[in-house]
Amino acid sequence: MIKKVLLFAFVVFGSSVMFAQTTVTGTVKDAKTGETLLGANIKVSGKAVGTTADFDGNFTLTVPDAPPFTIEVSMLGFKTAKIEITQNNQKVEVSLEENATALDEVVVSASRTPERIMESPVTVERLDSRAIKNTSSPSFYDGLENLKGVDVNTNSLTFKSVNTRGFATFANTRFMQLVDGMDNSSPALNFALGNLLGMSELDVKTVELLPGASSALYGANAFNGIMFMTSKNPFNSEGISFSHREGITSQEAAGDNRFYEFNLRLATVFSEKFAAKATISFLKGTEWFATDYRNTFDGDYIAGDRSTDINYNGLNVYGDEVSTNIRGVAQALIGLGVLPAGADALVPSVPVSRTGYDERDLMPYNARSMKFGGAMHYRPFGDDRLEIIWNSKFGRGNTIYQGANRYNIQNFFMEQHKLEVRGKNFFVRGYVTNEDAGDSYDTRFAAINVNRRWKDDNTWFGEYVGAFVQGTLGGLLPAQAHVLARQTADTGRLIPGTQAFADTLAEVASDPSLSTGSKFQDNTKLYHVDANMNLRDYIDWGEVQVGASYRLYSLNSNGTIFTDYDGPIDYDEYGIYTQLQKKFLEEDRLKLTASIRYDKAKNFDGNYSPRVSLAYAAGENKNSNFRASFQTGFRNPTTQDQYIGLDAGSGILVGSAPDNLDRYTTFPLTVSGGGQAFTGAPTVTLSGRRAYDNSFSASGVVERGEFIQANPGLVQPEKVTAYEVGYRGLVNINDGNRVTVDLSVYYNSYQDFISTQNVLVPFYGNADLSDVVPTPNGPVPVAVIAVSNGDFKAFQVYTNSKADVNSYGASIGLSTKVFNGFNVGLNYTYAKFDFDQATDPDFEPSFNTPEHKFKFEFGKPNLFQNFGFNVNVRWQDEYLWESSFHDTVIEARTIVDAQVNYTLPKLKSVIKLGGSNLTGKEYFSAPGVGAIGSMYYLSWTINN
Repeated sequence: MIKKVLLFAFVVFGSSVMFAQTTVTGTVKDAKTGETLLGANIKVSGKAVGTTADFDGNFTLTVPDAPPFTIEVSMLGFKTAKIEITQNNQKVEVSLEENATALDEVVVSASRTPERIMESPVTVERLDSRAIKNTSSPSFYDGLENLKGVDVNTNSLTFKSVNTRGFATFANTRFMQLVDGMDNSSPALNFALGNLLGMSELDVKTVELLPGASSALYGANAFNGIMFMTSKNPFNSEGISFSHREGITSQEAAGDNRFYEFNLRLATVFSEKFAAKATISFLKGTEWFATDYRNTFDGDYIAGDRSTDINYNGLNVYGDEVSTNIRGVAQALIGLGVLPAGADALVPSVPVSRTGYDERDLMPYNARSMKFGGAMHYRPFGDDRLEIIWNSKFGRGNTIYQGANRYNIQNFFMEQHKLEVRGKNFFVRGYVTNEDAGDSYDTRFAAINVNRRWKDDNTWFGEYVGAFVQGTLGGLLPAQAHVLARQTADTGRLIPGTQAFADTLAEVASDPSLSTGSKFQDNTKLYHVDANMNLRDYIDWGEVQVGASYRLYSLNSNGTIFTDYDGPIDYDEYGIYTQLQKKFLEEDRLKLTASIRYDKAKNFDGNYSPRVSLAYAAGENKNSNFRASFQTGFRNPTTQDQYIGLDAGSGILVGSAPDNLDRYTTFPLTVSGGGQAFTGAPTVTLSGRRAYDNSFSASGVVERGEFIQANPGLVQPEKVTAYEVGYRGLVNINDGNRVTVDLSVYYNSYQDFISTQNVLVPFYGNADLSDVVPTPNGPVPVAVIAVSNGDFKAFQVYTNSKADVNSYGASIGLSTKVFNGFNVGLNYTYAKFDFDQATDPDFEPSFNTPEHKFKFEFGKPNLFQNFGFNVNVRWQDEYLWESSFHDTVIEARTIVDAQVNYTLPKLKSVIKLGGSNLTGKEYFSAPGVGAIGSMYYLSWTINN
């Protein structure tokens, strides 16, 4: 009987505990103003159970746990409050204190452990969802340009390249971009395509950016900077969010065009163990038209246009790169009996180019991006001690990429899948990236081969010369004869806008052979695993971390980019690292951080990357932080540096991996009549090895008439040694107001700077000039005769510069509040570099960064009830842009962006009206891209 009573009591007691619930009610207020705070987050510490404050700042939280337990109340821009719950139906009033400054925000990236920005041992910039709401830029990614020391170069409407501390290109392989720990660079191109295939704005939790070298913790390619985009965890950010942005882009060349963007985020917590989320984004618009038709030669602008220059080569005109000396054509026609003997005397020895097509006729300029992301989060113990995450991202889009040529990226697809296991002190994750170039194509080769489809080069130039001779014999002046010659040769030319042109362009764009087509093929994959563990639970004398990573590339372009003609090319790299943080002195005011990493990649020797930093917190409340650091970075040559084999028209790009040199061979190249005496054949083929072992410096031949053997070395990893000092702190001014100061000064010294070199490979003869033949003017090297006969091919090889390259700079950011709550921010960045050109005359450093940049911000989130505004102004001086596409000086510019926003609390909505480049003065981010006009937009965002 007693046993039955005890059993009954046990069951009743157990059931009551099992179904026990505790209810907590309360109100959340701003500690300074006393106003209630809408949307504050309330959750049980360590668990996913939570709620949010309503329009009046009130909340009700019901949990299945019996007291005592702790709840956390948090909100962006405020310090988190913790309240102990000791009884059921407890009522609490919570006052949140606003963070004194942005320096109180917490970052993880600088040391792979949470710390205040104030205490970070290196420079770090941060953007969160509150800053995203206030940005005047059309998107959060555009808003990065307002951060101190950050450059954003606009390639097209949907492709923007982020960079810090110089040496910027659109193919920015010196800057790494991580999304939830995944490198979202294109595996084949080795750089991120902006946010084309990145993160939905509604899912952004924080963006952290480290300027400068970070290889000690993040390995290869964290060389000039690294950016971390972290998404919201569905356990902590539940609900439905929606945004719609619509407006117009305005450009003189393109006119006014509509664009719109749609974002949706769904997140739900199914139980204390399982949560999931899904995001979808879609953007559609019109690209900036590229219409720079200025004449170019050897990387410079020159006088003339198609009507005045028979060898015209417009910057945004393609197909006119095909050029030849018409006297040589006349001599060939005489040899074939087409022209009578002596007719070549009527033909001048001048180059003539084929008639090209404007870029706007070769691509549709339809900007489009669709992104989908999904994640499942599982917590086996019902709290955040251990979490298992499966994350998948898919993206498809259209954009424009500018490298050596301009590429129309159509239906580019990339997917990433990640499995991650993480706890409070460790994580292990692995992910795979797969891409498909879709219907992308090279516009330069599209124009060249559209021309060749309706009339091959030999026929076109033959007709040109024949008509020129006939016109000259008929009494025409040379200029008139050239006009007649072009009209005759262009007979039958396909006209843009006609169906015949459209059909031919479609055929060329779908043909992957660059001898007849222009399709860009790529199905490259990347596999990556990395892990990190903080030993704080096992070591109490300091904070020690250890970690490792492994990466495998599988290059697969079917021979259209890489030399993977007979199957994918695989190569791998791995690294291990450790870091120690130790605090000293009273109140732990001095913090030492020391890290070292070892990395090894196929084709290269291993590399050590150390980092040492000291940070000292001064002042009564540790509100002044002084820091100094020494660190190194390295960059492995990219997949293209090693394995590319691509005829870009103006030259052949060939990578320098040892197993790549003999894999690449050219198509048969025509040898001149005089040259056939040396080759014994009308054509030759060249291997990639010839470019490295038997070539002349192109600048020596073209600019100085000197035949100097090039001897480029095989490319090796690039290294940088970086020194930095800085200060962060609060400076008190009158009436208790404080100014936030963030200052840094750096100096970088580069070794083995990776660069390209232009060389000329003779079809015959030795570039060391060791073989000579007698001539009436004395002995002449055979290779010199080859170049004189036009029997050579231009190559661009990948190597390391011998020049001593250094860069240095400084930045300072000031922010405060004035006039009762108006935010004012001002920052200035100085950037400079130097190198000894004499040690490497062919080296182009491509620093591509203005020396001076000023950025100013003024706004107030609550000008009056529910109404806010923000204005951003950016100025930068002129600078030289160098690239394989073109070199020119980018003019100084001033950009003004602004927005006003209105909050509808009951609808949990924000309406924003804004615009970028409001002055309307168009500018170029780089030579060859479309002029950037103005954007005007209206957006509606619901965060539920």
